[in-house]
Amino acid sequence: TSKKYLPNMACGYDDPRVTVVVGDGAKFMNENQDSFDVIITDSSDPVGPASVLFEEPFYISMHRSLREGGIVCTQGECVFLHVDLIRPLVKAISTTFSHVGYAYTTIPTYPSGQIGFIIGMKGGSNKPETPLRFPTEEVQAKLQYYTPEIHAASFVLPAFAKRAIFD
Repeated sequence: TSKKYLPNMACGYDDPRVTVVVGDGAKFMNENQDSFDVIITDSSDPVGPASVLFEEPFYISMHRSLREGGIVCTQGECVFLHVDLIRPLVKAISTTFSHVGYAYTTIPTYPSGQIGFIIGMKGGSNKPETPLRFPTEEVQAKLQYYTPEIHAASFVLPAFAKRAIFD
């Protein structure tokens, strides 16, 4: 459906490096160790049936599935509505990953217009808020939203959220 109605956003599906898997995430992670550079988990909310995807055993499975230097990004709720849910998620992922960050962006169709991301990095010296590489001028000219400055700024949290999540 997104290919039909949102072709500018869905163009990434055509990249030969992209594989979309719809299935049991925990099982898939256990079957694919040391296999990925990036894992993006866009699951439903961390309460109810999907709660297993927000618990330490799943984070450990993702960590094992990443290659050294790999990055995991999981859905991170909204700091304005669910900071009480975010703190335990960040705490759970922090026990496994060497660097953890929380970023957010504005998406008008989400409740409160904001959604967050929990980023975990396996090894390496960089931190999530520091881009590892920058788009070429040609690529940047085609991007509608992303800039290296937006990347870094997305990790700057309001004081209440920073205290609630990391202190």
